[in-house]
Amino acid sequence: MLLSHDTSAFPSAPPPDVADAKAIAAHDWAAFDRVEKMSNHWDRRGWTPSTRAYYWMLVFPAGSALAEHARHCQDKIRNLNFDSIDADGLHLTLGRIGTIEEVSLEQLDTLLATTAAMPTGRFRLQAVPMTASRGAVRYSVAPWTPVLDLHSQLSAAGAQCQLPFRKPTAALRPHIGIAYCNRPTDASIVREAIRPLRDIDSVSVPVDHLHLVEMRREDRAYRWHVIDQVDLA
Repeated sequence: MLLSHDTSAFPSAPPPDVADAKAIAAHDWAAFDRVEKMSNHWDRRGWTPSTRAYYWMLVFPAGSALAEHARHCQDKIRNLNFDSIDADGLHLTLGRIGTIEEVSLEQLDTLLATTAAMPTGRFRLQAVPMTASRGAVRYSVAPWTPVLDLHSQLSAAGAQCQLPFRKPTAALRPHIGIAYCNRPTDASIVREAIRPLRDIDSVSVPVDHLHLVEMRREDRAYRWHVIDQVDLA
């Protein structure tokens, strides 16, 4: 998969090796090292209190090793006063399908049937502490390869059902957030807070299921209910 430079993505440029954890982590950190000021994540366009949208996501259990690991990292950055993501809210976003006004239930049924027929497989990711973007503190993840492959298949399935993703696979930058920036913030303060976390061990994350969810924003957090899940076996 050939990734492209995309100014709307972070980092804008892809890493030199999408399979190597050290290369991905170093690339993500170098990109954040160039950020001077973080912005309020909740000021992003396209959301109102009434917005409901369908997404493909990887959702991680609240009792998982990842959730425990994330809680430890969140405790270490409490001084930033960012909006921590709850244990049951950890996720990796794959793509937006559309709002509930744009997508009918019949279309969702067709999309689910098409997706269930895809030749997928379970895989593992490493959540690599710790970096940030312009609006959140987050894990780098590695390898990107199985995530990109899954996204490419979902993109093809969506196109077949006239539900194309907003962004192509070439612009995907997989990550798992742990806290959202809730005000303009000097990025150097955030780097100082999270730099010690970069030395702790990564955590292995099994990916067994793909989730189709209806997402909303609520109390400076993302909430959703699962429409269906696809076993990746």
